[in-house]
Order: sequence, then structure tokens, then C-alpha cells
Amino acid sequence: MRVGVVGCGYWGSKHLRVLQQTAGVGEVVAIDPRPERRAELATAANGVSAYARLRDALGHVDAVVIATPPRHHVGLAHQALCAGKHVMVEKPMTMTSAGARRLIQEAAERHLTLMVGHTFEHNAVVWKLREVIESGELGEIYYIDTARLNLGAYQSDVNVVWDLAPHDISIINYLLGGAPESVEAWGADHVRSHREDVAHLRLGYGDRGVQAQVHVSWLDPCKVRRVTVVGSRRMAVFDDLADQERLRIYDKGVVYEPHGPSRARLSYRYGAITAPFIEMTEPLGVQDQHFVECCLSGRRPRSDGQSGLAVVQVLEAADEALRHGTRVRVADGEPAPFRAATNGAQSTALLDLLARGA
Repeated sequence: MRVGVVGCGYWGSKHLRVLQQTAGVGEVVAIDPRPERRAELATAANGVSAYARLRDALGHVDAVVIATPPRHHVGLAHQALCAGKHVMVEKPMTMTSAGARRLIQEAAERHLTLMVGHTFEHNAVVWKLREVIESGELGEIYYIDTARLNLGAYQSDVNVVWDLAPHDISIINYLLGGAPESVEAWGADHVRSHREDVAHLRLGYGDRGVQAQVHVSWLDPCKVRRVTVVGSRRMAVFDDLADQERLRIYDKGVVYEPHGPSRARLSYRYGAITAPFIEMTEPLGVQDQHFVECCLSGRRPRSDGQSGLAVVQVLEAADEALRHGTRVRVADGEPAPFRAATNGAQSTALLDLLARGA
């Protein structure tokens, strides 16, 4: 296959590197409007040809990976699908659920692969955590808590929810095997950037009786990438920044004894901490390999268009909840109109050329 990468910034460059090492890929094509970036790639990246616009590259690729700012995703993905190309779109898939449905329909009608870059659904630790949950080792799941915090980097076209929360929403959906029914949200714009830089979401998974809390921040002194699952028997913590033992199972809990003395109805259990062996692989490499295999075989991707739509629906509901301070049902919430940035960075302005070229 010949695969093009649209948008060769920080994350797109990673795709370029990985795809050059991916089985089934014969040629990698870079697509970026910046002439200096194309010159760098021509010099540094062995075997990579470069184009300024997607439409100029379509005759030279069989599939594309779209790694541009989110507001360009629908236009570029639709252009590629209409040209008969398989598509993988980085998260969030689109800025509206209507846009996501449009891409899903186009891909289905043309029998093309449409995949979303929910990288953590291709992470071996997340796979193991889901296995642990489904085995019943943790008991009844009480709640899930996630934290994705750092100092920066502020984005020019989305708030912190649309930037960071897709990771955790996709992880929780994957762990629980479904999407939430409701969203509550709190957020603030502390540095007057015209978009929330700190936010808390509460997701209600009514069918599982589970609440999940998502904390995201661009304004925190410590970098945190953590998922905690608390069950009636055991608890599990996935720390994506740990050098070793990224998944730990804690044999800890609280036992309620309804027939005991009123002051002694709660007892605490402290047991061993175990760390299952997990063979580590680069999730992006696993994801891109899976994309290529799905394109070649016609198999449905693990993180397909429906997976991307489910996340976008939660993000839209979160926007509604942030605006009105109310609990919003995901299925019933009116899609929140995207509030465009007023002070886009230079790189974003340059990537606008891709949309105009489309």
C-alpha cells in the first residue's frame, strides 16, 4: 500500500516514522502546506515524497492518515473517501456528530476503511486492564477515575476537553464496552485564552451502573496520565508515565457488615499489590499496522467510525453541560456549535491552506 500522512507536525511526523516500518506499506507520502517542512522531510525522511495539498497527492496513495487540526478533519477525510481512499482520522474524529455520520456513511457506501486514531484502544496495558475487568477479578466496578494533566500545550482551535478528554473517553468506553448515557461538566478559562483550560467531566454509564470521572488540564504543575478502576474486590491503576509496572492491581477494599455493631460495620482490607507481565509494544505502531491490515483485508477496525462518533457525541454533550451547568443526556443533547478560535497560531493558519485546497 501507499499511505499519505496529511499534516506533518508533531503527531503526523510520528505516523511518518511508524508507517515507514509497517508491514504492507510500500511507500509513504507526506502532505503538508509548509514548503520548509516539505524540504525537511525530503532531506531527513528516506523514501518520502511530499505534496502541498491532498488533492495533488490522491493519485499517489491508496490510503491517508489525517493528522491536522480537528476542524479540517471532515473536509479532508470526505475528499479522500470520495476519491476512493481508505482513511484514518486522528482524534477527535470530527467537531460535530453530523460530520462523523457523514464520513461513516461515505465510507460504508464506498466499502472503504474508516478508522479513528484512538491510540489507547491499541495499547497493551489497556487491553490487559479490560481483560482484568471482564474476568471479574476486581468484582463489581464501583467507579472509574482518570486524570490527564500537564502544563500546556494550549491549542488554538479547541478547548482542553476536546484536546485531551477523547483519550480517556475512548479508554473508558473500551473498558466498559459501551458509551455513557449522560454527561455533567465543570470547567474554567483561567488564563483568559477564550477556551476552558481545566475541566472535570462525570460520565454516567447507566447500563453498567458505573460513574466515571475525567479530569483534564493544561494548567497543572505535574504531568499525569492515570486511569484508576475501583471495584468491590480489588482496585487497578494504569499509570502511563511509569517506567515499569504500568498496571498495578491492589488487593484493597472496604467491607460493609450490616449486622455488626454500629461503630464497626466497616472493615478495611489490605492485601498484596501485583503487577501482571505485559509485553510492551508501541501503541501507535500497533494502531497503524492494524489500519493497514484492515485496508487490505476489509476487516472492521477496532476503533472504527462508530467508535469515533461515540466520543464526539460525549464531547458535544460536555459542551452543552459546560455552557448550561446541567446534566445532559448524550442521546438527547443538542449538538453544541463549535466556537472557533480568534487567535490561531501560525501553524494553524498554514494548515488552513489544506482545507482551501480541498
